Amino acid sequence: MSKVDDVAAAILNRTGRVDTWKFQKLVYYSQAWHLVWESEPLFPDRIEAWANGPVVPALYRHHRGSFRVATWPRGDEQSLNQDEIESIEAVLSFYGAKPGSWLSELTHRERPWLEARRGLSAGERGDREITKAAMAEYYGSLL
Repeated sequence: MSKVDDVAAAILNRTGRVDTWKFQKLVYYSQAWHLVWESEPLFPDRIEAWANGPVVPALYRHHRGSFRVATWPRGDEQSLNQDEIESIEAVLSFYGAKPGSWLSELTHRERPWLEARRGLSAGERGDREITKAAMAEYYGSLL
């Protein structure tokens, strides 16, 4: 299992400069689909259901206050194995050209985010976890 920083570096190495909103969603979808395709997490870090969509707090702490990120020096793509790289590349192939707002809207219609946000109003802050089990079950059902 890789580190979330390594996943972040791999994504940015392929996308270049991207807004942090989109960046977080690409990391989320990389985790979700890797869970489905490989039956194991891509990284161990927690993903939370924030008002604007799924967020990895461990990444947010390092890009907080930035609208865009271009590189992730905290990570090393070389630490990823071939299956991990393939999952990231497949996610980027499908979701990578989409704007961050589109990705956010998509996550807001999907069960893992909706279930984690249950009982919270639309803009209300929240830190509930989107569990790996919820992601694996939902995205696995889409195949």
